[in-house]
Amino acid sequence: MFGVGGIGGPLGRASLIVGLVAAVFGMFAAISGTRSNDARVLRLVPRFAYLACAGAIGAFVAMEIALINRDFTLEYVQKVGSKSTPALYNFTAIWSALEGSILLWVLTLTGLSVGVVVKYRKKMNDPMVGWAMATMFFVTIFFFLLTLGPANPFVLGAPGVFDGPGPNPLLQNHVLVVFHPPILYLGYVGMTVPFAFAMGALITGRVGEGWLVETRRWALISWGFLTLGIILGSWWSYEVLGWSGVWAWDPVENASFIPWLTATAYIHSVLVQERRGMLRVWNLSLLVATFSLTILGTFLTRSGILNSVHAFSDSDIGPFLLSFFALIVVVSVGLIGWRGDQLRSPGTIDSPLSREGAFLANNVVFSVFAFVVLLGTVFPLVVEALQDRQLVVGEPFFDKLAVPTGLVLLFLMCVAPVLPWRKASGELLQQRLFWPAWAGIAALAFSVVLGATGFASLLTFTLGGFAGGAALRQLVLATRRQGWRGFVGRANGGMVVHIGVILIAVALAASNSYTHSQELSLKKGVVANYGGHTFELIGFRETTDDRRTEIAALVSIDGGQAYAPAVSKYKAMGMNIGTPSVKTSFAYDLYLTLEPPVKVTSDAAKIKVFIKPMVMWLWIGGGLMGLGTLLSAFPGRRRRPTDPTSARVPEAVDA
Repeated sequence: MFGVGGIGGPLGRASLIVGLVAAVFGMFAAISGTRSNDARVLRLVPRFAYLACAGAIGAFVAMEIALINRDFTLEYVQKVGSKSTPALYNFTAIWSALEGSILLWVLTLTGLSVGVVVKYRKKMNDPMVGWAMATMFFVTIFFFLLTLGPANPFVLGAPGVFDGPGPNPLLQNHVLVVFHPPILYLGYVGMTVPFAFAMGALITGRVGEGWLVETRRWALISWGFLTLGIILGSWWSYEVLGWSGVWAWDPVENASFIPWLTATAYIHSVLVQERRGMLRVWNLSLLVATFSLTILGTFLTRSGILNSVHAFSDSDIGPFLLSFFALIVVVSVGLIGWRGDQLRSPGTIDSPLSREGAFLANNVVFSVFAFVVLLGTVFPLVVEALQDRQLVVGEPFFDKLAVPTGLVLLFLMCVAPVLPWRKASGELLQQRLFWPAWAGIAALAFSVVLGATGFASLLTFTLGGFAGGAALRQLVLATRRQGWRGFVGRANGGMVVHIGVILIAVALAASNSYTHSQELSLKKGVVANYGGHTFELIGFRETTDDRRTEIAALVSIDGGQAYAPAVSKYKAMGMNIGTPSVKTSFAYDLYLTLEPPVKVTSDAAKIKVFIKPMVMWLWIGGGLMGLGTLLSAFPGRRRRPTDPTSARVPEAVDA
């Protein structure tokens, strides 16, 4: 039945079946126990969550066993396994193709389900928790069915296969492949938890502010992982692809960026609902949109309909994902419409010049941005499906959209931190904006002194200084009142996130506007000059093994250390992959690529040199965003929700 080979295949299939059965029983236990208020049945829900997670772990471990043992009886191992692949990339090969990536999704989802039942183990009799768990089990069932159907990694392969090509060469030449996909999945899949509680709130009718207590931290941490995953993906692109950029508006990049935009809008506007009882429909809609967009992004990434360096090959999974996406949207919109009367906000915006007014504007900008990016990503697919012709929406379209949108968001970051709730007077604004405005003027003067030109870039630097001054003002005031706890909590940790965003915006403006490059024909012993630096070809280095042959040109920069841009040929696939070499500093990077043709016996090489300002500040900004997210997740001063009686979870508000 299982064919010849290791235990990976039989163990994996059995584990998937156990996980699926546990998820089905868990969903019915959550629904029936909640409807009948049967404590004995509800006590089974955590056990089924543990069993489903155990099934996912068993399947994941079984596939790793198959990859480590090179069990080529399995079709998936034939596709991504190889006897010559190093151990590290052999381990990560599990998420290098469609079936393994869905298996990682299942593992992450069931792990989150266990986290939910552990946190709320004493509240399983609460209807909202019960319906949230039923929702999570329902999503889990769908992904288990995918792994047992169109994305089954344990299908037997053709007989007589004793080796494979290994993972895509781009996925086995940098250590970031170990971190980027799992962290991105924690953000992607993590959005299931706040979505599940939103469904629980809609089903039970408890749509006041108390349910936000249960979801805020889940949403924030998931957003943090999604942010970190996107930053690591940009770093991987910069270090691996050899084009010197960090973001190309690739459709699969957009698939992760769009739910990040809607999640960012939610994290801001949820403060308004908790403080003023407003934007209830907005927040539920944003949560539904975020989760739905993760499913749509999975469809775009894994259905094979996109041509992308990130996308997986053709598969039969597309119709299933698209149908599930449609089901989620229809059910969610129906529930929101059903609870329409209860979702009416008790408060209104008193003035546009208020904290809630700024958050509403922030919501509108983020939502419009997400919609236009989604439209630019999906529209070519619609045209191809309806008219059978190919249409390309490229970087110029998205850049023209991103620049004004980013400037508007920077402006909102300038004023929102200093605005009070309800209404701001002119005198108060003048007092609070004084030092941030001077910070903006100083940033403009400093950039002009350094030689910056161009209206958009100078405006970005000015608004960046202004927004940074506003965030630092908030942190200074908080630390003066609270000491070190002035960095902790939503508002204060959020200011650290803002500083990280500002650094990224300024660094992107500088690197995109002021990068210059030149192709140099270097000869041994001859020094070439470019951009105030000297470059000298020292020689070549060739390394070969069973997997690839790599030729690196050793280039000394400014008479010092030799850097080694290289070209590698992967034997199994016959692909040539370039690997850049980067000399980095706080001011700028020197980014070197080796241009073909390359001959190790030659005494000359063509090297392309990019001088890219402020790239390091992209990674520093990303690190600050991660730190700020962590600080925001810790409780600051507790605030009782506006309407605890309509949405009270036992012990949740008083905790």
